[in-house]
Amino acid sequence: MKFRIILIILYGFILTGCVGVASKGLLGTGVSVAFDPRSVGTQIDDSIMQKNLSAKILVENKDYFLKVKSKVLDGRIFLTGKVETPEEKLTLTKLAWEIKGTRSVRNDIKIKEEFSLVKSAKDVLITSQLRTALIFNKNIKATNYQIDTYKKKIYVYGIAMTSEEKDLVISEAKEILDVEDVVASIILVEDLRIKKD
Repeated sequence: MKFRIILIILYGFILTGCVGVASKGLLGTGVSVAFDPRSVGTQIDDSIMQKNLSAKILVENKDYFLKVKSKVLDGRIFLTGKVETPEEKLTLTKLAWEIKGTRSVRNDIKIKEEFSLVKSAKDVLITSQLRTALIFNKNIKATNYQIDTYKKKIYVYGIAMTSEEKDLVISEAKEILDVEDVVASIILVEDLRIKKD
């Protein structure tokens, strides 16, 4: 009887583990493996770079864990978030460049200003509206994109299958009410170093 209960619990863990890989992506990258046009090797390399960068940032200052977001795509590092001083922004750029395999670093980190709950809520609303628009647009693989919004400025990171898809994502972002600017860091599949066969 005890063996049967243990077997059922173990089976439940295995099933939830499979769901996690399918919805979260390889090694927690946030992009579904089935839809990701990068080769599995590139996905693993990016994931390792992501983990190394996160660890370096955490060691530098544990407060950065909540204040700074990073994304690695095909060896390119993208940074967003808020810090207190310009020196901190430079330090984070330097940390990103120290990661083995880094091809480029785009630092969109902002210097912190006074917090406003209304502005923060508006940014969350803009992000959710764009995420919903991408999901419902059948010509866009929404799982291939990460969205951050700061002070009504949308930052979109991801991999587009075609230039038309890239243009569609930017167009959807610009159509969101109250958006002041769209910063698109979208890589085309044809520009990847190694593509999935």
